[in-house]
Amino acid sequence: MLVHYKCPSCGSDMAFDSETGHLSCDSCGREEHIDTYDDIYIERSFEEDEAKEYQCENCGAVVLTDKDTTATSCSFCGAGVVLADRLSGDLAPVKVIPFTISKEEAMEAFRKWCKNGRLTPKGFMTADRVKDITGMYVPFWMYDLDNDVEVKATATKVNTYTRGEYRYTETHYYRVERDIDVSYLKVPVDASEKLDDTLMDKLEPYHYEELKAFKTPYLAGYLAEKYNYTDKELFGRVKDKIKTFIDSYISSTITGYSSVDYHQKNIRTTQRNSYYVLLPVWMVYYDFDKQEHTFAMNGQTGKIVGKPPLSYQKAAIWFASIAGGSFVVLKTIALLLGGDLI
Repeated sequence: MLVHYKCPSCGSDMAFDSETGHLSCDSCGREEHIDTYDDIYIERSFEEDEAKEYQCENCGAVVLTDKDTTATSCSFCGAGVVLADRLSGDLAPVKVIPFTISKEEAMEAFRKWCKNGRLTPKGFMTADRVKDITGMYVPFWMYDLDNDVEVKATATKVNTYTRGEYRYTETHYYRVERDIDVSYLKVPVDASEKLDDTLMDKLEPYHYEELKAFKTPYLAGYLAEKYNYTDKELFGRVKDKIKTFIDSYISSTITGYSSVDYHQKNIRTTQRNSYYVLLPVWMVYYDFDKQEHTFAMNGQTGKIVGKPPLSYQKAAIWFASIAGGSFVVLKTIALLLGGDLI
């Protein structure tokens, strides 16, 4: 059984302190007596059929993994452990993009990223509370999609002119129809139930021309997980993902009008192919102000995404300098901070 003991104060993981004999939180300093620790703070545990033991061939220690792990590291000697039986048959990835950014490079890039936070608290910008940074191969389904699009709309052209003392407006109406075939290749959708879909989407794009045929040595020294959802189960999500691009393409074919009113927009999406791939991600867990903030870095390009904390004092000063002291858009600023940059 594997158990996470969460701190009742800040939610961070607690560990056994050999000096006091209590559970201790490194983040906020709280201590809990083992005999009185409330079970409601146990985040999760694995039943016998959900966990599996593997023996490290390097030192002989037993490595305990959850049911979704396909690669990990030995907690005793640090050796990379690849669980080959979870990477065979239908569970075998077709392609992989290897890590090109080391752990040290990722940490340095994260520190620089934090320092660029003009609207984040000063304490956050020091980037000195990193709890953990983990290199992980995230399972994705990558789709090749064909789309048959039928569009019917009414468009207008408006002309305004003046004759004498009168101003005239002429509106001409046009019937617009489009029959479009558009294809998209290598559209990725993450297939892990543990990771935030929005966070994974923002890590794009990867350089997909650098996809390599999968070989297990790529995973050594990193964490890796198998997919939780099949390509069929994620088909609805990939259709939603490309809808914005299709709408944009449709708009690009109907130009020169004053307005366009769509009566019909039928999109029939067909899956031509799908590939199970692993993409590299550095996950950064940062303790600040008694909360854990999660950030992700593209392990190939170095792009960092996540929502850092907002200093409302800094935001107020910044906005006052350009808007005469009005604070109406502070919530908008907070939403913007959920994007790719601080």
